[in-house]
Amino acid sequence: MTVTVGVGISDDLDTVAAFDEAAAAARAQLGSSGCDLCLVFAGAPHLGHGVELLAAVRAQLAPRVLIGCGAGGVVGGGREIEEGAGAVVWALSAPDAAIQPLALKTAAVDEGIALGGLPDDPADYGDAMLVLADPNSFAAEALLVHLNEERPEMPVLGGLVSAAAPGMGAIFLNEDVLESGAVACTLSGIELLPCVSQGAAPVGPEMTVTAVNDNMIAELASKPALERLREAISELEPAERELAGEGLLLGVVIDENQPDYERGDFLVRPIVGVDPDSGALAFADRVRVGQTVRLHVRDSRSASADLREALATRARALGGEPPAGALVFTCNGRGAHMFGRPDHDAAVVDEVFGAPAGGFFCAGEIGPVGGRNFLHGFTATMAVFPRR
Repeated sequence: MTVTVGVGISDDLDTVAAFDEAAAAARAQLGSSGCDLCLVFAGAPHLGHGVELLAAVRAQLAPRVLIGCGAGGVVGGGREIEEGAGAVVWALSAPDAAIQPLALKTAAVDEGIALGGLPDDPADYGDAMLVLADPNSFAAEALLVHLNEERPEMPVLGGLVSAAAPGMGAIFLNEDVLESGAVACTLSGIELLPCVSQGAAPVGPEMTVTAVNDNMIAELASKPALERLREAISELEPAERELAGEGLLLGVVIDENQPDYERGDFLVRPIVGVDPDSGALAFADRVRVGQTVRLHVRDSRSASADLREALATRARALGGEPPAGALVFTCNGRGAHMFGRPDHDAAVVDEVFGAPAGGFFCAGEIGPVGGRNFLHGFTATMAVFPRR
């Protein structure tokens, strides 16, 4: 099976014209191939015209499956439109792939969070899943916990809706506009390579968690955690200490079954507080005794270097052959705000892969680290599709 991807982008203020233009560009890149999966991303000014924009896309591409959402900014063709009337249409031709669309819901129950809309049998979740979720009405982390338990090692990629308008649906499924929940699609019979760049650089020594209570790290390397943290910071180079002073991040190794830990092996989360009496650290995730942690720092330079390294790793996995294309889910805290110039992530993806890529600026990004799927921030996650 040969996989083909086409991407179109437009900043036309007229909704129908914008999505007609973007869909026509994507169709031209597909050539004679049909569209088996289409993703659409719509800036806030377009959300009052959801039915019309979907009709325009479907008229151009006639996709087997279509999902999409509102976007605070869009990415496509090496460009980023970070606000306003951005429109992106991403189209995939994969005739032998099995693609199943899903409308998902979550609801609070006595036992926790109930999930609705998934297939009854986890074997039917596919080999990979794409998810676009409304953060105001859908508990994305509950979905990821469930998928990690029921289908370990299955990659899940996507992001949280980042643009909405009162009374207007911001999630799209085929010809329908939905006002809440999440849309997803399962993928089988097609290879998907996940690529995750958390935009942070590891610094200082590796340390072992030796005492913990839920998300409170009491000891690192058998010392009060705050004491060991201060020691680690004192050992950093001056530039690294300055970055650490702007906000402390801690990376936790998820998969310990390897001799050495590289940049992408750590799940990076902020240290959100300290208990000066006990010396414990409040961490923005749960950890367990025995896990390896390391300090991380983040700035535009480390974020750019991390993205290039993550993409280069995937490019090597492809044997030097450009992929058919990629879906890009980048944080709305990145862009010109982080890098000081427009089009950073889009341009780097275009430079390294040289293949059609499109996506949107998210309010949270979904992607795997160490074989488990997480909801991230300040991250760029990508679904990379090889040509065969």
